[in-house]
Amino acid sequence: MVVIVGGGVSGLSCAHRLHQAGVPFTLLEASDVPGGRVQTDQHEGFLLDRGFQVLLTAYPEAGRILNYKQLGLRKFTSGALIRSGGKFHRLVDPWRQPLQALPSVFSPIGSFADKLKIAKLRASVSSKSLPSIFDAEDRTTLAELKRYKFSDKIIDQFFRPFFGGVFLDPELVTSSRMFNFVFQMFSKGAVTLPAGGIGQIAQQLAARLPSDQIRFGCRVKKIGENEVQLEDGSKVSSRVIVLATGGEATARLLARPFGSHQRRQVVCMYFKAPKAPFNEPCLVLNGEGSGPVNNLCVPSLVSPRYAPPGQHLISATVLDDFIEEDLEPKVIEQMHAWYGSQVNDWEPLRTYHIAEALPNQAAGVPPAFTQGKLNSSVYLCGDFCTQGSLNAAMYSGRLVAEEVMDKVQHH
Repeated sequence: MVVIVGGGVSGLSCAHRLHQAGVPFTLLEASDVPGGRVQTDQHEGFLLDRGFQVLLTAYPEAGRILNYKQLGLRKFTSGALIRSGGKFHRLVDPWRQPLQALPSVFSPIGSFADKLKIAKLRASVSSKSLPSIFDAEDRTTLAELKRYKFSDKIIDQFFRPFFGGVFLDPELVTSSRMFNFVFQMFSKGAVTLPAGGIGQIAQQLAARLPSDQIRFGCRVKKIGENEVQLEDGSKVSSRVIVLATGGEATARLLARPFGSHQRRQVVCMYFKAPKAPFNEPCLVLNGEGSGPVNNLCVPSLVSPRYAPPGQHLISATVLDDFIEEDLEPKVIEQMHAWYGSQVNDWEPLRTYHIAEALPNQAAGVPPAFTQGKLNSSVYLCGDFCTQGSLNAAMYSGRLVAEEVMDKVQHH
């Protein structure tokens, strides 16, 4: 039997593959629900994702493992509204929304030449295979943008808030391989939310597994040779243990250091409001660089299930540089500058401070741990072993399951 420690997306994907192959497993999860970081809380009739997360439909592993139809995916409009110079400007993807593209060409976000370069970048990245993207020379995202000769203006107004929000990295030091992969995913598919919240992804994976093989409320204290010690004093023995627990928990269980430089943190603030500050399912970016909010959206415009009737849910994301005590008044002040007196009607619902939201994916920085076999009985999987994305978490879980199946079937 295989013991999987951790019921996040990676652990669930690992269990799913083992179950398909008829390999018996037990999945131990500390909390009372599956999902890890990919969860949705119900609060006062609102659906609150634990941090602003989206599903890119072009993700190859997600397309393989998830039933998109069952998730009832709802799309964001492509492009973004960008706050710059005290106004909002639209930047759209001309391939997706040709009718709206013309005003976008003349918007003051970047130059006309920058917009042609976006088209060139899109064509270049879309034509590449994923292995060639990940085998390419590694540089920072910022260096990659400079290589395409983008102006500082469009980097600061669009790329920094957009990809800074994706990678939780406003400095754009993230590996260009990851940038090119994500840019290809944005170009080839839609940006979506499951109708009932991002946590539906984990729920769907968990629902395919035998319920008697998942044990919730099981906190693991220590990993021994061929056994897992739980905090209640009991032990679960197994020839194969898969750790799918996230970087910090993995480091703790293996008694290894895991510095805060190896992760990226984020704050996500939710507000309820009687009316939405705009009327389309789009992403709003801070192209001004001042104020704590990097990006904002109204999830209830993407899927109405996110808010009760007559209400809207507003999600505001704050990146590392601005995370401090007493953040809320500063966020409200910035929103007043953006949307005026209607912000008086916004009520704070909940704030999530996510200390380990993503692994640090800076160019030239290897992952904190290596995916796969650690020793004769312990294997590791998770996005912190590869790249920080839902896709990588699923892929890592499946690959480790296949490595484990090889071992189990040869004994």
